[in-house]
Amino acid sequence: MKLIASLTSPFARKIRVILIEKQLDFELHESIPWDANTDVVNYNPLGKVPALEHDGKVWTDSAVIADYLEILEPNFALLPEAKLAAIEVKQVEALADGICEAAIAIFLERKRPSEIQDGSWVQRQQGKLDRGLGALNEMTQGKSFICFDQYSLADIAAVCLLEWLSFRMPEYDWELSFQDLAAYAKAVGSREAFKLTRPC
Repeated sequence: MKLIASLTSPFARKIRVILIEKQLDFELHESIPWDANTDVVNYNPLGKVPALEHDGKVWTDSAVIADYLEILEPNFALLPEAKLAAIEVKQVEALADGICEAAIAIFLERKRPSEIQDGSWVQRQQGKLDRGLGALNEMTQGKSFICFDQYSLADIAAVCLLEWLSFRMPEYDWELSFQDLAAYAKAVGSREAFKLTRPC
């Protein structure tokens, strides 16, 4: 099993955490999509990470790969058995991924020369970020885990997002604005799988 990933990608990190939690052996193939000599397109025609090569097939998109790994190794379950409950967890994963996409869009826009940055577009993405984190903050108030008081894929997606924000956008002090979420992320982020994959 080979995981094609960038070490700083929150989506790739989500899969690395899942693989570690499920104790699945894998080869990490580091490839950064922005590099001129990247080989990511050999695995994913969209040129995005992560991609997972296993048994002659390549799986792309972190949500799809997460589902595949859940089928491959169900003994450490990250989704509830009940289908509707599993969809609730997937809904939170989608929310966390969507917030992350908005944050990455802001991060990339700010890398452009200031005179050609689109401030209104950044503001729109910032609204997604603020509202999304507000929703996650409500979900974590007084709780150890987001869904059903059980560690799940929802928690992995959320913590990978939150730690990426702290890593790439330290000027956005989300911990101060969303204190319940910050306490939750600190507790869940103390798991060994997060420590082993934390970007630095």
